[in-house]
This record gives sequence, structure tokens and C-alpha cells, in this order.
Amino acid sequence: MPAVAAARANWVLDLTRSILTMIDVTRNESASRFEATVDGHLCIADYRLQDGVMVMPHTLVPPALEGRGIAAELVRTALAWARAEGLKVKALCSYVALYMRRHPETQDLLAN
Repeated sequence: MPAVAAARANWVLDLTRSILTMIDVTRNESASRFEATVDGHLCIADYRLQDGVMVMPHTLVPPALEGRGIAAELVRTALAWARAEGLKVKALCSYVALYMRRHPETQDLLAN
């Protein structure tokens, strides 16, 4: 049975990676958000910059698209941008906070 469980876990991981590679996240500087259009729906992760900190108050993925890893990809991209820009992150959005708790490699980005 463990071999079956491992094979299933690998299949799920491969499927997830395939889905994520189809999500094209861009930074919309004028709207202060990261966004992706998926199946005709706009998905967003809002931010504002304050004294070297990227404050993330809100993410939005329409209910029809939930569970596809879209919010995770928005947040992953936003955090990668913050790191590249030398910014800290203040997670006001509960999803962003949860993502950062689940991804210990992002802990160094947390603003005090």
C-alpha cells in the first residue's frame, strides 16, 4: 500500500505543478497588485508599499476557481518580488499569513 500512496502523491504533485505553470502572474504596478486571469476571471493579491515593507491586505480568487493553487501562485510570486526588491512583508490577509506559516523559507521576509 505505501507504494500506491507514494505514486498517488507524486501524481498529485505533478498535476499541481502542471496547473501552476499555466498561471501567468504579473505585477500591475499602477493598481498595486499581482494578478492573473484564469478562465476569464481576474484573480488578485493586493499590496501597498510602506517604508520598505510590502503590506498585503487582500487576495481574491473567484469561488469558481478555488482549490486550483491560484492564490498560492499569486502569493509565491509576490513574495519572490518582495525578496528581489529587498522588502519585508506584512501579511494582513489571512491567506498570505497562512501561506507564509506553511512555507518556512519565507519567514525571513516577515516584518516585525
